[in-house]
Amino acid sequence: MRITVEKVITSGVFTLDGGSWDVDNNVWLIGTDTEVLVIDAAHDSRAIAKAVGDRRVSAIVCTHAHNDHVNAAPKLARALSGEVPILLHPDDRVLWDQTHPDRAPDADLSDGQTLTIGGLRLEVLHTPGHAPGAVCLYAPQLGAVFTGDTLFEGGPGATGRSHSDRDTLVASIKAKLMELPPETVVHTGHGPDTTIGAEADNLT
Repeated sequence: MRITVEKVITSGVFTLDGGSWDVDNNVWLIGTDTEVLVIDAAHDSRAIAKAVGDRRVSAIVCTHAHNDHVNAAPKLARALSGEVPILLHPDDRVLWDQTHPDRAPDADLSDGQTLTIGGLRLEVLHTPGHAPGAVCLYAPQLGAVFTGDTLFEGGPGATGRSHSDRDTLVASIKAKLMELPPETVVHTGHGPDTTIGAEADNLT
């Protein structure tokens, strides 16, 4: 069964610590002609649902809980037919609750956990630093990793705001991501793709 990876770009506002910034987010759809998994339901539930079409969504996976990555998740889950669980690492509940105080995620993500979609395995890698519960999803069959805001073209994600720490982030990337094959494609939460090898020298 053929696995496809689709990117939907949505636009909105990231807010944290009293500041706000206009951002474009990458929403990733991974799956087959009949079933997909959504990574980071950002800003525009209608645009994401349109990209999903008549396929079944197995889960909405949150790489972390900054508002620009989760603000459309509950609405998208309600809009899709059937029960669609929202998955989040529990260490990010402190951030999730800032955006959705009245709606908890449906299940926890944990380091080493395996998610499956259409026969594809996605390994959950806990990579704290940008956010305490940040995770990446590694798909060895695709030679790809979905990094949210942990790693971008040019290096690590942003730190310096609440619940983030640069040293922790760099340590996470070195321990979990730099151990992947250098040709592994990095699908990011914002901006263009890169590879693990291309970012190896961008961690200082």
